[in-house]
Amino acid sequence: MAALGKIRSKGLILIIIISVGLFAFIAEEFVRSCEATRNNERQQVGEIMGEKVSVQDFQKLVEEYTNVIKMTQGRENLTDEEQNQVKDMVWNTYVQNKLIEKETEKLGLTVTDQELQNILNEGTNPMLLQTPFVNQQTGRFDANALKKFLADYKTAKTGDPRAAEQYQQLYDFWTFIEKTLRQQTLSQKYQSLLAHCLLSNPVEAKMAFKAENEESNVQLAAFPYSSINDNQVKVTDADLKAKYDELKPRFKQYEETRDIKFVDVHVQASAADRSVLFKSVNELTDQLKAVSDPAEVIRKSNSAVPYLGVPVSKNAFPQDIAQRIDSMAVGTVYGPVENKQDNTLNVIRLMAKSQLPDSIQFRVIQIGGVSVDAARKTADSVYTALKGGAEFDALAKKYGQTGERTWMTTRQYEQSPSMDNDTKTYIEALNTQPVNEIRNIAMTSGNVILQVVDRKGMTEKYIAAVIKKPIDFSKNTYSAAYNKFSKFVSENQTLDGIQKNAAKYGFKVQEAGDVRTSQHYVAGIHSTRDAMKWVFDAKEGEVSPLYECGDNDHLLVIVLNKIHPMGYRDLDDAQVKDLVRQEVLRDMKANTLINKLKGVTSIAAAKGKGATVQAVNQITFAAPVFIASTGAAEPALSGAVSAVGKGRFSPHPVKGMAGVYLFQVTGKTTRPVKFDAKAYEQKMKQHAMQLAGNFMQELYAKAKVVDNRYLFF
Repeated sequence: MAALGKIRSKGLILIIIISVGLFAFIAEEFVRSCEATRNNERQQVGEIMGEKVSVQDFQKLVEEYTNVIKMTQGRENLTDEEQNQVKDMVWNTYVQNKLIEKETEKLGLTVTDQELQNILNEGTNPMLLQTPFVNQQTGRFDANALKKFLADYKTAKTGDPRAAEQYQQLYDFWTFIEKTLRQQTLSQKYQSLLAHCLLSNPVEAKMAFKAENEESNVQLAAFPYSSINDNQVKVTDADLKAKYDELKPRFKQYEETRDIKFVDVHVQASAADRSVLFKSVNELTDQLKAVSDPAEVIRKSNSAVPYLGVPVSKNAFPQDIAQRIDSMAVGTVYGPVENKQDNTLNVIRLMAKSQLPDSIQFRVIQIGGVSVDAARKTADSVYTALKGGAEFDALAKKYGQTGERTWMTTRQYEQSPSMDNDTKTYIEALNTQPVNEIRNIAMTSGNVILQVVDRKGMTEKYIAAVIKKPIDFSKNTYSAAYNKFSKFVSENQTLDGIQKNAAKYGFKVQEAGDVRTSQHYVAGIHSTRDAMKWVFDAKEGEVSPLYECGDNDHLLVIVLNKIHPMGYRDLDDAQVKDLVRQEVLRDMKANTLINKLKGVTSIAAAKGKGATVQAVNQITFAAPVFIASTGAAEPALSGAVSAVGKGRFSPHPVKGMAGVYLFQVTGKTTRPVKFDAKAYEQKMKQHAMQLAGNFMQELYAKAKVVDNRYLFF
């Protein structure tokens, strides 16, 4: 009891201690929770209608689409620019599909399995025609070929691992096509529903016909706004504010943007660097002229263009090389020549040129054995049997193969970075072997029995040895440029300092407005993801660290000049203020001219007021008329002219985009076109479909889309 009393006597202190301990525990858990939340946010590539998009899910979609491109185009790799295009396309498609899914879910719109099957049975959808399941005789998608493949796929999964991998690639491709078809069909349903809310009728059709085919000829009196000097117009802050309020919806932006100023130094080769490179390439050129097989010279040169030693199309070469080889004779050497567009030094030796097929259909039987000699012996017997009339397919099955016919195009191999001798021998045989001839080709580890079945698309092919060397700077040149730029950055840590002293160092301050998170590069310079992160993490006026970027040839420093948050741009914004000012000037000049024209009732009187008079013919309501004297298209004038009868003078001046106008209608005619009410109703319906196609912009504006891809890619 004494102990209890002692505890009670210290009750207040104990409560405080417990409270502090409890708070510490809660705070620790809160910190952990916040850290977990931040880690989670770091893995989010974006947000749509409050739904988070994880970088893992997005990357899977990118890989899926990339594999489709590689498969359909026969590519091994994509360039950086192509990869960025894929990421943009995947993101935009993902956002669009999410928005449509949300809307169609409210309406109960779906795409059923039967609807999808109907599309497959019809077989005319453009996407289906890009699949391997097209009947070559009808040119249409063959649903039965797809069914056979799906059945074979299930069987292949338990068979040969290599065959299973190929089947899996094609199955993944088909899964992508099927998913895209569903999304496309759902979008079309939604768009069609919207379009049918906009009805066409005979009255509208008749009005549209008249708008397109009734032509007016006028004598036009034009008073350009440029006839009044801007200095003659007094614009007050109140005028600007009133016009801004009127036009405010124009200035709404749905994402945050930022303005930057920056100094970019592009490091280039010095005169000494160029001299060393030219000497080296001249020596390589002499060697290239002297050898019969240029492979070793090209390898030693570290050329950007590999030497395969097999005939390839012009597509295998960079554009500058492809343009030159057409005019070269076999055996000649061109260069060294500098290409300023890609900053390279180039030499070409054309080894051979010939007309060869672009597409080749063939079939093979691969012959292996316990030893190479055993394989050779078996291949000889197979070759002899085939020459004696044996069935190719039957012998192929005997050796565990299908012997099926396969097409190969030049594109499938001409972009290879290298090629071994076996592959080179194989491709040479495909290119030159006559149709239906059978050859027994000895490879390093066995033999291949090859039969060319068909050849198509005869085209010019070339074997060319190319030395393409970048005119690179040396380490010393880069170090000198880095030290100079680093000194400049360290001495100038404010925008004023950078702008004041850049010219002294030989640098130029540039600017970029409205930088968005959806951009892949800062100021169009490669490898600037860290700089992009900085731009969207910095505060106004901050100066960035020095960034080494580009293709290891750029030095960059950035100043965050202005942040434009999501919402309405203020009147203080320079771009907004300039646009509003131009609108106010136009209004004031228009009012001045309209007041000047009070009481004017003829072209002659208008001319007396200083008008430029000209005849303008074939004005229709449906199209804005272009006025040469003011250099502008004027939709308001087209509408006003259409409302005035022949012989009449305009009832009031027309305020246009570039001037004020008066006119006398001198003639009205209707084009000799027969009115077809049903055709015009259909035309109006199609126009409604086009209008309905703009629904995505409205959905996007309300979806609160956040694009954080710049944090990851």
